[in-house]
Amino acid sequence: MRRLLGALACAALAAGASARADAILDGRSLRFEDGERVVWQRDFAPELGPLTAPVTFGGDVYVGVGPVVYALASDGQMVGRADLPGTVSSLDSSGGVLRVSTQEEDYTERFTLGAPENLALPVQERVVFPPDPAVTGWLAAAADRVPAAEVPQAARQDPANPFLLLRAAQLAGDSGDSYAALSGVRRALGLTLPFPVWTQLAARLDAAGFSAAATLALDRARRDAAARGLDPALPVSRAALSAYGNPSNYVGILLDQGRLGRAETWMNHLRELSPRFEGASALYLRYAALLEAQGRVGEAEEWRQFTRSLREGSLYNLGPDDTLVIRDVARLAALALLLALLAALLTLLARAWRAQGEDTRAHGGRVRSVWRRPLTRARLSFLSYASFGERLVVALLGTALLTALGGWQWANQTGQGLSAPALNIGTYGGGWYDARLGDLNLRPGPDAALLTGLNAQLSGDGTAARAAYLQAGDDACALNNLGVIAQGRDDAAQARDLYRSALATQPDLAAPAYNLGLNPTEPGTLFQQTYRRGEPRLCYPDRRILARAVSGDLSATLAGDLRRPLDLIGAGDAPPTRLGAALLASLLGLGVLCLLLLVPRAAAETRLGRPAAYRLLALLLPGSSLLGGAWGGVLLLTWALALAGLSPLTGLVRFAELPSPASPAVRGALISVLVLSYAVNLLAVLLVEASALAQRRQERREQG
Repeated sequence: MRRLLGALACAALAAGASARADAILDGRSLRFEDGERVVWQRDFAPELGPLTAPVTFGGDVYVGVGPVVYALASDGQMVGRADLPGTVSSLDSSGGVLRVSTQEEDYTERFTLGAPENLALPVQERVVFPPDPAVTGWLAAAADRVPAAEVPQAARQDPANPFLLLRAAQLAGDSGDSYAALSGVRRALGLTLPFPVWTQLAARLDAAGFSAAATLALDRARRDAAARGLDPALPVSRAALSAYGNPSNYVGILLDQGRLGRAETWMNHLRELSPRFEGASALYLRYAALLEAQGRVGEAEEWRQFTRSLREGSLYNLGPDDTLVIRDVARLAALALLLALLAALLTLLARAWRAQGEDTRAHGGRVRSVWRRPLTRARLSFLSYASFGERLVVALLGTALLTALGGWQWANQTGQGLSAPALNIGTYGGGWYDARLGDLNLRPGPDAALLTGLNAQLSGDGTAARAAYLQAGDDACALNNLGVIAQGRDDAAQARDLYRSALATQPDLAAPAYNLGLNPTEPGTLFQQTYRRGEPRLCYPDRRILARAVSGDLSATLAGDLRRPLDLIGAGDAPPTRLGAALLASLLGLGVLCLLLLVPRAAAETRLGRPAAYRLLALLLPGSSLLGGAWGGVLLLTWALALAGLSPLTGLVRFAELPSPASPAVRGALISVLVLSYAVNLLAVLLVEASALAQRRQERREQG
């Protein structure tokens, strides 16, 4: 009985002591007080970001500092850290578990933290880091702000910051203590870190001379990225790659220094994890050229072949700059069609000028008749004097011009959609992704449903993912991902059936082939075998699928312009643009041309004759006087295309993604086509003149 009373008394004393001990945040200082006694105190610099009110849970003190949560033991020693995708806004332990909320601009995320282990706080939910260097580079920035004299003490206080450990190791190495230096590097490599931190650490290890440690850090970066859902099938923007450690920039530094041995390690890292990063082709080709300069021709060609293989899945297999190429092709076609249309209209005007003047004289002349007799004047427009065939060619040129302008508009819209930040972080999901995806205004359909399903599936919501994939119908990608869901439920038979259906729908799709054990050789499947062995392969949308999701096809763009023509000049939500004004003008002009097809011809061929101005334009503008025949339009377009191709030499226009006429070969080819068009036109005009002369002689003989 006495022992029981003693135990209860001790427990009461301990409870009283625990009740008196508390963590208090005073400005930028965190104190742990036992009554009036300060047990320990930690100060946080303002540069580290806002602090949250501390929470005591499981005997440890938790506090949010910027985008991380620190766990501190009762003696003030740091026992864990959680790296989160946004600034910590609150901590809550009221439900028997520790929950943390992060706040960034227009979205909030909530996570559940586990017990500290190996200086890390496990996060139960999936953490997707935004392309924000302030978040992903927070640890490095926190370490860099510590003065050199305080680095050893700071490393002891924060043993989970690898950059502090590396700085301390370098200081030890500089003082001659190589054992302490290697020990510090080993401690840094023993931490649990997110992949952007591993990549940043690898660059610093490499620069400090710890090459083997840097290679190991890169391997751990790939493994952590794979665990978080990053995949080589998805593109990564320059901004996102910079936030993820900027490995491409470090490769450029290594190449500038001529360190091809280390550059090879980093190039292979990029090739495995993020082969489709923005600017990849230029870096790969530069590396291949350096390899070739060293006599490593086979390796150089292999890198060039790999660069070419990344074009698959892009629009018309044009590569990552596909929309820019399509835009410049549409601009070139629009300029050529505009030149051809103007040439045709000018030539037809020269031919009808005299007859039109005679016919409008009775109604007040060419100008006054417009408001005096508008209907009559409309019937006597210069196009009314052209034959039906000539007017039809002009209408077809107008239709082609409208289509080219629509293609230009589609390329701009699609390129803008494909470059949206949400689609270029190497994965899908997370609070930042959800907040930005809503800005894209995806077109409803199977392609948007595939994106929605992937977002839910990567976030662990199989029910929502399945519902989205079912909306995609017989889409091969969706069928494969439904198979992955079935396999996760241990329904192997249904999974195999879905994989077979996906492969039958699209035989060249790598994901279902991999899941059926056919071992396709594709970067994504090799990554899956290495870093997600035993897991089924998800199917991700390529650029063609994404293009349909963000803007639809060209017909959808033109249909939207026809439904809402005033939006082209800013009557809707979009601001007015010169391209929109050109589209509206082309649309109105095409309507007029189509109406003129129904107007009877105002004068016969014999009355119009072949005036001198018409003959001069016939010689200067090849094909413009031959529109009555099929080959006249072809000759006119050939001439206009050659002239448009040479137009960049004037400095007024530029087609950046097309071969430049400044190149002797391109310029020579275009000039040859231009000269040939004039030669063919001269021959055709001479034949027409000879035929007209023979006809007049025949008429004179008949009259005589």
